Amino acid sequence: MKNNKLFIVLVLIVLAFSSCGPVVVTSRPNHPPPPWFYPDRVEVVRYVYFPEYAIYYDLTLSNYLYLNNGVWVRVDALPARFSHINLNRSRYVRVRNYRGDNIRTYHNENNVRRSTRSTRTTTTRTNRTKTR
Repeated sequence: MKNNKLFIVLVLIVLAFSSCGPVVVTSRPNHPPPPWFYPDRVEVVRYVYFPEYAIYYDLTLSNYLYLNNGVWVRVDALPARFSHINLNRSRYVRVRNYRGDNIRTYHNENNVRRSTRSTRTTTTRTNRTKTR
């Protein structure tokens, strides 16, 4: 009788957890990931990268990393110059193969790979004022 009750309880627990939806594994369970990050399966990911803006989000430390005058800056909230960005609608890439603290190394290695694959050309615009 005791074994049957234990078996039923275990089955109920398994069913309850299987119907919960996406599960995120992080080293800081008290700080859930931001609302724009909803994986469709269990993953161990430290960084999320927004390629259009060259911004990383560190899920472990719950902060953003971005390049500012050649230096990677780590902040809890993005500065005002990024206020027009809606991260809920932005494309992002889960960084699955890097868990280190120095994002510069990862970014430099992957940008070299991306630039060799890209066929886009870039143009530079300069704002010139007319002098009379």
